[in-house]
Amino acid sequence: RARPLDELAAQSGAAARPPAPRARGCARAAAAGTIGEGASGECRVLPSTRAALPRAVARRPCRWPELSSLKKFDEIKKANQAAAKKLVEAQLSSSSEDDDEDAEVKQGKILDKTFNIYTSQTDGDASELERTRQYMNEAFQSGAMTCLICIASVKRNQAVWSCCGCFCIFHLVCIQKWAKDSLFLVSSPLTDDDFGKKDYPWPCPKCRFEYKRSETPSRYYCYCGKVENPTVDPWLVPHSCGQICEREFKPSCGHKCLLLCHPGPCPPCPKMVTTTCHCKKAKPVPRRCSTKEWSCRLPCGRTLLCGQHSCENSCHAGDCQPCPHVSKQPCICGRQTAERLCASPQWQCDQVCRKCLPCGNHTCEQVCHAGPCGDCPRSGKRSCPCGKTKFTLPCTEDVPTCGDSCDKVLECGIHRCSQRCHRGPCEICRQEVEKQCRCGKHTKRMPCHKPYLCETKCTKIRDCQKHQCRRKCCSGNCPPCDQVCGRTLGCRNHKCPSGCHRGSCNPCPETVDVKCNCGKTVIKVPCGRERTIRPPKCKQLCSRPPTCHHSTQEKHYCHFGRCPPCRQPCQRTLTCGHLCPVSCHDEALVKQTGSHQSAGPWEQPSEPAFIQTALPCPPCEVPVPVECLGQHEVSPLPCHSAKPYSCKRFCGRLLDCQNHTCMKECHHVTKLNSSADGKKAGPECSQCEEECIKPRPSGCPHRCVLPCHPGDCPSCLQMLKIKCHCKLSVLYIECLKLTCADLKEKELLISCKNQCPKELACGHRCKEICHSGSCPPNCSQKVKLRCLCKRLKKEVQCSKIQEGQVSLECDALCKEMKQKAYEIKEAETKAVLEEEKRRQQAELEAFENRLKGRRKNKRRKDEVEVEQSSWQKYKNLIMLPVFGVAVVMV
Repeated sequence: RARPLDELAAQSGAAARPPAPRARGCARAAAAGTIGEGASGECRVLPSTRAALPRAVARRPCRWPELSSLKKFDEIKKANQAAAKKLVEAQLSSSSEDDDEDAEVKQGKILDKTFNIYTSQTDGDASELERTRQYMNEAFQSGAMTCLICIASVKRNQAVWSCCGCFCIFHLVCIQKWAKDSLFLVSSPLTDDDFGKKDYPWPCPKCRFEYKRSETPSRYYCYCGKVENPTVDPWLVPHSCGQICEREFKPSCGHKCLLLCHPGPCPPCPKMVTTTCHCKKAKPVPRRCSTKEWSCRLPCGRTLLCGQHSCENSCHAGDCQPCPHVSKQPCICGRQTAERLCASPQWQCDQVCRKCLPCGNHTCEQVCHAGPCGDCPRSGKRSCPCGKTKFTLPCTEDVPTCGDSCDKVLECGIHRCSQRCHRGPCEICRQEVEKQCRCGKHTKRMPCHKPYLCETKCTKIRDCQKHQCRRKCCSGNCPPCDQVCGRTLGCRNHKCPSGCHRGSCNPCPETVDVKCNCGKTVIKVPCGRERTIRPPKCKQLCSRPPTCHHSTQEKHYCHFGRCPPCRQPCQRTLTCGHLCPVSCHDEALVKQTGSHQSAGPWEQPSEPAFIQTALPCPPCEVPVPVECLGQHEVSPLPCHSAKPYSCKRFCGRLLDCQNHTCMKECHHVTKLNSSADGKKAGPECSQCEEECIKPRPSGCPHRCVLPCHPGDCPSCLQMLKIKCHCKLSVLYIECLKLTCADLKEKELLISCKNQCPKELACGHRCKEICHSGSCPPNCSQKVKLRCLCKRLKKEVQCSKIQEGQVSLECDALCKEMKQKAYEIKEAETKAVLEEEKRRQQAELEAFENRLKGRRKNKRRKDEVEVEQSSWQKYKNLIMLPVFGVAVVMV
């Protein structure tokens, strides 16, 4: 519990100390607005916060230890409040069945996702997945996965290691410490010469499967070993990477596991392969790879090892069994014959051979044997008993002693036999020697064959590092401790029954039954976990009697604590006669509020208490049909508020004017006559004050001069000001004449009797009197028409020219004048070309004259110049312009 602030202030002794400079904690408090700086430079509590603190704390100078104490107090206060809130929420939660159901649905989806690929290969058959499903359910169940080393739950976000023998899961840190301690215990009795020469294994804490030193886990991998440090995903199996397992099946068949990364062993291989039976007689058939070995149930027929009979068993795997038939078989020496199994035809009788050896003096002493008996064992060179002298004697004579000393090494291994050569074993060594005891602390002269053990007890600590050896005359290699360990195991219930040892004790091998409330559902957990693991979910229905007014309780599963609130309908009869439809409210939790005031800031605010009490039935909500005040609709209303109401619509009853309806909100109307129409306005309805809005005759823009009235409106006598058809003149016409006239009369009334000012498509003005619509297309205006050469002309009607009925063509005189004009143009063009030729000829001659002056006159004088013709001189100058003109003309 946090101490009060008065006690903190009293212990600090701040009143007797001089003011200190502001510390780092004061700066934080100043930023928060709880302290300020005094006149002498010390920190003072602000007036706004002084009322919330004790007087001693508010007036004393601020110091860092006191602020840190306040900070610690706030942290402890918040922690206590959070714990209290969590406890209240846990007490208020009536049942966790909904959460459990959601978890079961989520778990089922994850299992289906994990098994999807496998079941697609087996056509939905999941019978082979029960063992894997059990491991996965334990992975999901809270507290089911327990580390047997530390006896603690294995959580989702903890690094784990899984044994490949028993698939038990341990914390990675725990298994590393276990392996290190096991290797140390094995290697500690070794001497310095033997240490490190052998790679001693370490065992699994559960199944004792041995692992090499190099196989000690150092990193956290998923179950399949593909991903290091797999991320925590709520939609995957804990400690799984979510990828396909792809581990080799055991026994190996060449295929890989199809499940997603999962705990426990892989299921049998679901692949389909074509294989034949064991005896190879039947035709190959498709079978599951895990059960590909099958028997056709026909006789095997293979020849047995005896070579005489064939196997009569049905088609089987492996070698055939030994032949079960019995036959007469001779022994190895051939003297006796007996009925024996064909599987063991060779056998020995119990008679000695007794065949004469090649020496002729002795017989074979071997028991029934095959082959020759061999030479006589007494033939050839033989040694005396001491082995120093060799003799060549007949096999009928014994070898004599040589008379020399025996000189064989005695049992002590140090001295030799001093007797003469003799038969039989040598005597024990009786020489006196200086012997040292086994522990090496004392010496004594005594016969060599007697051991020397002193009375000194060994004081060395045995391998358990707890007890002394206490063995007399110990050589230093003390035996293991023979006392019982007796330490309390991690379960806190049993003691270690192993011999005294170093390091951690083995996990408790006992299991404890954890039962549900009714005791029908039991799970086995490691000893020590029964206090922390959640009880199993029981599928049996709760058998407690109901605590509300109902005769039977709502069905729910076995549980601990109070039963969940009853959710059955109340069904009590209300004052209106209906039954209460809400859930049972006999045991409702109601928050109890009080006017308790805290004594100071150190006192934590008390959480609101909830008391269980019976609440009265709520107002009846059964819908009852009720008609509104204006009789517009019938609506279902709750029974407790069923009375006439206003539907908020307009009344809508027809007023006396027979044109408008009542615009009041839905209201009550008194019926003057029982046979009157229900749609007629009553005295409570409004009076019509509107103008007449009846539709006027077509074309009349004026309103009726009378107020809203029944019947037809009077004729309109007002004048209309409108424009004529051509929009140039303004006419005044009586509204009555215009509205009553037909189309022809309206056409004459609106016309101004002047010529139409519109232009026709040809550009002339319309000749008609002011009219409506478009002008007539036929134009009667006279226009002049000319030929193509513009010489001939005549006057014709404009409409005929627009229609293309009249045309004016050129005569012969026009064509003759056109020909003369063409010839004159050609003559002018020819003259221009000739003038261009003369100009180019002059330029050419001038250019040649300039070139002749520069050349050397190396020609002979008698050389006669040949004069060229005019065509040769000017053909290029003439042809180029002609071709150019031709191209232009083309």
